[in-house]
Amino acid sequence: METNPKRKYTLEEYLALDRESEGRHEFWNGEIFAMSGGSRNHDRIMLNTTYVFLRQLEGKKCHLFSGEMRINVLTAPPYRYSDGSVACEKIEIDEFHGVDRLLNPILIMEILSPSTEAYDRGDKFTFYKSIPSLREYLLIAQHRPHITHYFKQSSDKWEYNEYNDLSDVVTLQSIECRLALSDVCKDVEFKAQLPGLRSTE
Repeated sequence: METNPKRKYTLEEYLALDRESEGRHEFWNGEIFAMSGGSRNHDRIMLNTTYVFLRQLEGKKCHLFSGEMRINVLTAPPYRYSDGSVACEKIEIDEFHGVDRLLNPILIMEILSPSTEAYDRGDKFTFYKSIPSLREYLLIAQHRPHITHYFKQSSDKWEYNEYNDLSDVVTLQSIECRLALSDVCKDVEFKAQLPGLRSTE
């Protein structure tokens, strides 16, 4: 996640920028952060996962939202952006300064990048945990076949499983869907080298 030049912004300045910008930005402690994305792998994984969810959610009382839907997060106002979310039964949305915020996601998904992975796994997940409706959190890598699936066991306990094989299937109990890693990674080109390491050639 890249930051704009260091200066303190007001909430009103942020809201105006976010409404008018073509990109997505988040606000925290007076700073504005440009949310990364746009790589070929990120786009392909997002399309693949969206297709799987739309197909399996058809006929259910659940709705898939894209990364453009703002999510109300109690501990990180005014809102956060995810790469995708699902809400079920009665969808709760409010209007905040002229934009919509989803209030009751049951599942949130993030596609990881080198600049956002630490944030998505750390502080952002901590923020998301303050959403009472949230039951599952998916982190999908874009440099290799990998999914981390967090699921809520009780009011204050989260557990997780990791999936690294293309034959693996993630069961999402909150929305009654199955996400095959082979479907998520279809037509995605992974580099052979490890992230952060460069060839000597």
